[in-house]
This record gives sequence, structure tokens and C-alpha cells, in this order.
Amino acid sequence: MAVKTILPFGEPILRKSAKPVVEFNDRLGKLLDDMAETLYAKEGRAGLAAPQVGFLKRVIVMDCGDGLIELINPQILELSGEQLGPEACLSFPGYSGIVKRAQYVKIESATRTGETFTMEAEDFLARCIQHEIDHLDGILFVDRIEGDKLYHDQTKRKVNLMDVWKLTQKQG
Repeated sequence: MAVKTILPFGEPILRKSAKPVVEFNDRLGKLLDDMAETLYAKEGRAGLAAPQVGFLKRVIVMDCGDGLIELINPQILELSGEQLGPEACLSFPGYSGIVKRAQYVKIESATRTGETFTMEAEDFLARCIQHEIDHLDGILFVDRIEGDKLYHDQTKRKVNLMDVWKLTQKQG
């Protein structure tokens, strides 16, 4: 296993749509293992999507406090309710913003061996699932921030979201 470099905002790959996984093999297992090691190497982490480590694959690892969850080719089946709260991202280290998400999510996904399962989540886990699936579609949390400010977590300094957003746009 190896800790991968997490790509920062502004990297063009973060704005691209990831491709579905079609081969459930040792290479996928290694990617999942490396992503898990990368996730656990970061403080304050909850989830990591493959594009954040340079792979345009529909692969996610998460741990929102109850152990590792692996999602391959996840699809949202149902969303309901609403929650408004702070959100951060490993590709935007040290920054957060207020984001509106569904309170409840139901998804269909595959395991590392290709078996399909459904999963339901609420609250923080639902937020994390939606955030990571957005990464697979080239959507960043700054695209969903309420208001016009991003906050630096240590200094509490406000950053104009429009300045950041321009740096993260899809590049031709």
C-alpha cells in the first residue's frame, strides 16, 4: 500500500467525469487499498474519491466514524430532506464553507469484488456520500456553497468564493 498525493483545487482532473469501473481485479483492490491508506494519513478526513488522487475511476473510500466504506460505481437512487452545514475537502486543505445537501440518501454501489448492494444514510454520512459522488462528476463543494464566502479554518479569514471558483473551473 502507498499514500497517494491528493491533488489540490485547480488541477484539471478534478473537473472531469470519472469512468465506471468495468474490471474488478487486483488493480482495483490496490487502488482501494492505497486510497484507504491515503485517507487515514490525513487529519480531519471523511472521504476520498479516485479523481482526487489522479484516477478517473468511479471509486470512493470513506470513514465517517464507523469504519471504512468502499463504493465502486455508486449511483444515487433517492434523496430527501435538507441539511445545511459546514463542509470541507481534502483538495481544499484548511478551507470550509456552508453547503446545502439532502438529509437522506439511498445509493446503489458495487463492492471491490463487483457485488451490487444498496445503502441508506442520513446526516453526516449522507453529506459525505453526496460530496464524494460529486467528485466523480467533476463537481466541487465550492460549486454548492451557500453565500459568497469560503472560510480559512485556522485564521477564520473569509475568502471571496468567486476568486476561488474561477481557479477551479473546467479547462478546455
